Amino acid sequence: MIHYDVTRFTETDIYLFREGTHTKLYEKFGAHFMEREGTEGVYFAVWAPHAKRVSVVGDFNHYDPRTHSLKKREDGSGIWEGFIESISQGVTYKYHIRTPYDTELYKADPFAFATERPPNSASKVWCLEGYLWEDEAWMEQRAKSSLHQAPMNIYEVHLGSWRRHLDGSYLSYEEAAEALAEYLTEMNYTHVELMPITEYPFKGSWGYQVSGYFAPTARFGTPQECMALVDRLHAAGIGVIMDWVPSHFVTDGHGLIAFDGTALYEYEDPRKGYHPEWKSAVFDYGKGEVRSFLISSAHFWLDYYHIDGIRVDAVASMLYLDYARKEGEWVPNIHGGNENLEAIEFLRMLNASCYADFPGIAMIAEESTAFPGVTRPVDAGGLGFGFKWNMGWMHDTLKYFKTDPLFRKYHHNRITFSMWYAYDENFILPLSHDEVVHMKGSLLNKMPGDTNQKFANLRALFGYMISHPGKKLLFMGGEIGQWKEWDYEDQLEWYLLENPLHAGLQSMLATLDRLYREHPALYAWDEKREGFEWINERDAERSVLSYLRRGPGEEILVVCNFADARHEGYLLPLPETSEWEPLFSTQDPQWQGWEAPPSETLQSRPEACCGREHSLRLDLPALGVLYFRRASTGEDR
Repeated sequence: MIHYDVTRFTETDIYLFREGTHTKLYEKFGAHFMEREGTEGVYFAVWAPHAKRVSVVGDFNHYDPRTHSLKKREDGSGIWEGFIESISQGVTYKYHIRTPYDTELYKADPFAFATERPPNSASKVWCLEGYLWEDEAWMEQRAKSSLHQAPMNIYEVHLGSWRRHLDGSYLSYEEAAEALAEYLTEMNYTHVELMPITEYPFKGSWGYQVSGYFAPTARFGTPQECMALVDRLHAAGIGVIMDWVPSHFVTDGHGLIAFDGTALYEYEDPRKGYHPEWKSAVFDYGKGEVRSFLISSAHFWLDYYHIDGIRVDAVASMLYLDYARKEGEWVPNIHGGNENLEAIEFLRMLNASCYADFPGIAMIAEESTAFPGVTRPVDAGGLGFGFKWNMGWMHDTLKYFKTDPLFRKYHHNRITFSMWYAYDENFILPLSHDEVVHMKGSLLNKMPGDTNQKFANLRALFGYMISHPGKKLLFMGGEIGQWKEWDYEDQLEWYLLENPLHAGLQSMLATLDRLYREHPALYAWDEKREGFEWINERDAERSVLSYLRRGPGEEILVVCNFADARHEGYLLPLPETSEWEPLFSTQDPQWQGWEAPPSETLQSRPEACCGREHSLRLDLPALGVLYFRRASTGEDR
């Protein structure tokens, strides 16, 4: 039986929904267990303003659209609602929609908390209450902390292909929780970034073609089991970042596309509403209801799932109307420019609201252009993100390391250029999944030379990355020296760790990650120019870089020899008399390198070099990166 005298909406809800500022629509729309006059049932609400008729169909009525029609509110909101008795947890359902053109659609619930396991596409009635979180201490500490002065070293994971059972089946959320918590602890990571776990129909999209913005994918288990994954990682001291995709959505029939027979969630004009590169639909950021939907989705994951950060995918495609479009295939804005003014305003609203309601989180932009002020606060005219992926650093660094060491001296600017703009934004240095797919080769296979040289180059890349200003991100598999490109259909090549070269690389990175966490000079002043000083960036002929990293009470000297030749008695200029304790070397034999690092403290001397009065002589191993810690920093440091 269905009743129409129940609602979860107030006048304020309707106003905020239409204005585009409602942040908690997940408490209003969708399917919610309720009690009406002593009878338990489920309240349904869906936005379909142009529909002629909307019914709930599912297991409970044999998907018959004639039996449980919803009623359209009379306030012009376009919301249909109703209360259906005696529906239990896990029942599948869809909305049957009769369009203005008298066609019939079967749509999944845009606000569903759970779904069938793909390729099935129905929503499930699901109660999210009842999970007993055990991360109160984590959440309290997070709210008091700032990631900008903290170590942030992210391991990017695709849950479906990180590890699998022997029969090739997926690990569940709970199984992945235990394995990930243990592994990330051993590897000394601070955060894990989960490639999209919001429900998606096509596994080949890796989760970036989303159909369920409020439901974790059923491939790995239930919503509560997904909560347990986050809870377990928090218990291990690991922050959880999730990929989130507000830039486009799937065109599968059960999804948001033409939801009520019209362009409801997407722009009507295909020059704005269709993404030619990804063959997907683009959200209409000019509609208040769509903005409220997306902002509520972000708040939902931060709220119900205790997510610590959101990495917003493909921000550049949102900012520019001509992104991936040829001349004549896009529409200029009202000023004649190519910026999507509606998307810019949406991103500002998104970031401001998330930071206001969830202290201590990270809002991260995957943004590949020079759009100004991505991480500038909204009230200062910026987009309001906390961090931005440094795609320029990634491209230049990989191009440099792919170059044969013999010719690197001609491309020295690629490895030094990043410091010209290192403080323009709050950067994360990403070596992500995008760099190890589509015939780009794995990180190890990008490196030149024979097998030993490839490993030495990759160790050097990691040594350089950890010491460069900016937070860090590495995609799974890079740390074990995976030979083949990432394959979403298979787990990582864990058997490679039986080889000492691969095991040595992994062990080296675990040590490097630990040093990163232990030494504030490597992270605390990432966003301050005082945290970095070139010692000598001009030795292109020998492909050597040297610089200082500074933090509260600490200095670390980094010397990088990217040549495939050893430099004996290399003269290194220093700003003053000082002593330096050896801290780390990528060419240490314990990592299968070929030269033991210095074993004693090194003392500078008054020997002029490169315009400085003091210097240090040391031997630089080929393809090696050395760290030294200043023995005495002085009271003023």
